[in-house]
Amino acid sequence: MLSAFAVLLCVTALLAYLNDRFLHFPTTVGVTLAGALASILLIALDALGLPGLRGWAAGVLQTLDFTNFVLNGILSVLLFAGALSLDARQMLRQRRSILLLAFLSTLISTALIGFAAYGVFALVGLDVPLMWALLFGALISPTDPVAVLDLLKRARVPVKIETLIAGESLFNDGVGVVIFLALAGAAGLGGHGAEVSAAGVAGLFAQEALGGLAFGALLGGLGFVLLRGVKEHAVEILLTLALVVGGYVAAAALGISGPLAMVVAGLVISAYKHTLFTPSTQELVEGFWETIDQVLNILLFAFIGLDVLLTETTGAQILASVILIGVALAARWISVALPFALVRAREGYGAYTVRLLTWGGLRGGIAISLALGLPDSPYRTHVVTVTYAIVLFTIAVQGLTIMPIVRRAVEAKPDEG
Repeated sequence: MLSAFAVLLCVTALLAYLNDRFLHFPTTVGVTLAGALASILLIALDALGLPGLRGWAAGVLQTLDFTNFVLNGILSVLLFAGALSLDARQMLRQRRSILLLAFLSTLISTALIGFAAYGVFALVGLDVPLMWALLFGALISPTDPVAVLDLLKRARVPVKIETLIAGESLFNDGVGVVIFLALAGAAGLGGHGAEVSAAGVAGLFAQEALGGLAFGALLGGLGFVLLRGVKEHAVEILLTLALVVGGYVAAAALGISGPLAMVVAGLVISAYKHTLFTPSTQELVEGFWETIDQVLNILLFAFIGLDVLLTETTGAQILASVILIGVALAARWISVALPFALVRAREGYGAYTVRLLTWGGLRGGIAISLALGLPDSPYRTHVVTVTYAIVLFTIAVQGLTIMPIVRRAVEAKPDEG
């Protein structure tokens, strides 16, 4: 495991260096593309009669296990760090739009993509049951705007829009995982023993989501009490790190949502960070979490690109992927536009905000980790292949073409459209 991680770390550092020196793409986008191209090169060399290297690289990736690497490894740190970096009080002011998008938009997107995917799979001759199609809808609906946020900061997007995009993503990551687990339980694929009924799914959703939110508030309160009496920055960092890792493990043991707990805990600490930390220690603590966040995100996106090595594809899967890329975009627009209509006028968002949320709705590591975590079945490879295709499209195409929409969103007035 340590050797495999060392290989991933060195390869990621090389990809990041090449991107920084020659490509000049946003780092997360650049390392994903470079990793995918490196994977394709290894596949081509293997096809040309140079076996061995591809198998060795695939073995390294399988040793690390992408699903465990994300869901049981770095996800807790990424979500806490993302929440800590935000202005919690600004998020509180925008709570209606953020929570409406995180919960209602994710549910709408799951249903739209799930039912559409069921039809698309049948159209191209792939036999995928409706429940598996809905699972695909649940895992592909959460957005991961890590790459876009870097562009938003460069474009000096107003804090209001940046908070909306980041806040929605932090919460819909957790909501998407909860919906996925509820559907998996209803399909008999999860470990929660939920009944195959609407009541069973609703009960599991409430347990995971509400339990995660409450536990996150408890963790944040505990962190506040502990940090209030500490002045040494190393101890403060250690306490927050223990809070994240220990809290995430405890949430899993309690059967509640660890991702939602980490978001809420991070927001609680963020809301009181000016009280808890002196200016000098706050800079050091925030610098630590910002650095960890950036490094782990680069590792994650490099892993996404390199994992192309593990994906076997067929013509029917490629055709389904092309169609479902369009379906996912359309579903994202509908699932954002419908609930957003309820709050846009009241909260004063510009007309281009919906388009920015749609095109900036990148998919990432959570989607792939959930897909790879599906049990072996005749349908798993179809879902995994389409998931990879959508993730790579959103990162490579949407991530590199978002700037014109960003500029229009910045310039648009609240009463336009």
